[in-house]
Amino acid sequence: IGIRKVLGASVMSLFTLLSGEFIALVVLAMFIATPLAWWAMNAWVRDFAYRTPMEWWVFIFAGGITLVITLLTVSFQAIKAAFVKPAISLRTE
Repeated sequence: IGIRKVLGASVMSLFTLLSGEFIALVVLAMFIATPLAWWAMNAWVRDFAYRTPMEWWVFIFAGGITLVITLLTVSFQAIKAAFVKPAISLRTE
């Protein structure tokens, strides 16, 4: 981060660089976990006397909440790191 700041990177470009990888990982995890969670929930509820169908929007809603929490956490850390003076950042790297 310090080297990129010295070379003229803006706060927004650093934010995009750091948060883009995390967003991609969360979306990939969502695509893997959604079918597995749907299958597990249907297998679990299958033998219940009064069962309710699993709606697709529940999984999208849970993934969206996860994405928002990830974005808030990563953006806070990325912006905090981007506003540090480059000399301090280079000293610790």
